[in-house]
Amino acid sequence: MQPHQLNPAIEPQFEAVNDYIINHLGSNVPLVEKIGHYIVESGGKRIRPLLVLLAANASGYQGEKHIPLAAIIEFIHTATLLHDDVVDNSDLRRGKDTANAKWGNAPSVLVGDFLYSRAFQIMVEIGSMTIMEVISNATNVIAEGEVLQLLNTKNPDTTEEAYMQVILGKTAMLFEAATEAGAILAEASPEEREGLRLYGLHLGTAFQLIDDVMDYLSTAEEMGKNVGDDLAEGKATLPLIHAMRAGNEEQRLLVRQAIRKGGLDDLQPIMDIVKETGAIEYTQQKAQEEADKAIAALNALPESSFRDTLKQLADIAVKRKS
Repeated sequence: MQPHQLNPAIEPQFEAVNDYIINHLGSNVPLVEKIGHYIVESGGKRIRPLLVLLAANASGYQGEKHIPLAAIIEFIHTATLLHDDVVDNSDLRRGKDTANAKWGNAPSVLVGDFLYSRAFQIMVEIGSMTIMEVISNATNVIAEGEVLQLLNTKNPDTTEEAYMQVILGKTAMLFEAATEAGAILAEASPEEREGLRLYGLHLGTAFQLIDDVMDYLSTAEEMGKNVGDDLAEGKATLPLIHAMRAGNEEQRLLVRQAIRKGGLDDLQPIMDIVKETGAIEYTQQKAQEEADKAIAALNALPESSFRDTLKQLADIAVKRKS
């Protein structure tokens, strides 16, 4: 079951978001449309726009502006994917060739810029300065998170605290913006808005931590990207950070060397070390703690089927395989 199918009341709204996205990819430059459609239609679960819809509904919203707001969040997310794949030299995402693998780096970066600017065009139409403040701040933090991740690449001395800061920027911030913007649109109370903001923050963190685990547990078919991509790029994710902390001297040295040089030469021994040192369980536990915080934050909301679905999403986030 896809996440949007958890609540029948959301399904028509979710389809309206998909239609809105496709209808707002128009450009006078054919390559912009071609790449835009390719990446947007490449089979993602659309978790972030779904969060906008659920947050707005859970706050009692009755209008139609949550549809374009959800599209804005998906456009920003898609733009970051295009840029990420260029920075990481990725060639596979969601089980398909990345845009940069098909068309090259320059078009991918520029179409990412187009999607960012299209998102802000739609934001102006929504007409809420408060929402614009939240989303513009989020995009700024996302950019900082990407730079911070770049600085930490091939650095085996990256701390758990430093990595959690990267997660905040690269993933959690857009989840947070999605749920908080939905609350703002619905004119939710300050308590409800803060509850939804915290829910998004902790859900996004849990989501990324499970992503880090899947790099060492899943198959390429399950993930839609290559196994060991993080290691190949020299990213000291939490499983590796914990493995270095808990492993013996030989294991620690091998992980440090693998992070420094990147590549996949040592993938199998590193995967063995990650499993032997309990790094998988440690990261999963951290993700569960974040999911629990997300669920607790929902207590600020009145009871509804939408609140129940948000809770289900938090449970799914830590149990997923893709």
